[in-house]
Amino acid sequence: MHLNLDDQLLIEKLKQGDQGAFSEIVETRKGMVYNTVLGLLQNPEDAEDVTQEVFIKVFESVRQFKGESAFSTWLYRIAVTTALEFLRKKKRKKRFAFITSLFGEGDTPVTDPPDFVHPGVLLDRRENARVLFKAIQKLPENQRIAFSLHKVEGLSYQEVADVMETTVSAVESLIHRARQNLRKSLENFYNGEKNRNF
Repeated sequence: MHLNLDDQLLIEKLKQGDQGAFSEIVETRKGMVYNTVLGLLQNPEDAEDVTQEVFIKVFESVRQFKGESAFSTWLYRIAVTTALEFLRKKKRKKRFAFITSLFGEGDTPVTDPPDFVHPGVLLDRRENARVLFKAIQKLPENQRIAFSLHKVEGLSYQEVADVMETTVSAVESLIHRARQNLRKSLENFYNGEKNRNF
């Protein structure tokens, strides 16, 4: 996939340290990066921080961009990687906080944030969306990335494969398994709800 001319010019300017080009890239791609990161982190404040971090990485590593893939593919890749790094650090901090609290060195264990709902979800669908996003969070990492990029961000299988640096058939398989896992999680949830109500 080759770069379009506008991206090519912007990237050349960015490689020369042009602040205007950087501002334009941030302005035009901010929404895309934020939504991708938000889909993985499910926390608006964290997503804001990580979005900023993504653009800092873009600015610092743009000279390594060779134009072998679309600029958006490269950007998605940085967004996904940065979001996953953030999640890993957060999990480590959570475990550490929990352990220190057991030994009486901290105050209380870090608790989970309140249920997340993506801002793009309509109000009457919020309850279902809350359950779905919770189930997505429990998917294995690669399934979660493939599913979020395809279903939440609307990328094609080929685009997801480019971002994840894998094959289309591997992506199809990941999404298929993600759907099966989600179906199982949601069936368990709704069966539990039914039993509670009767």
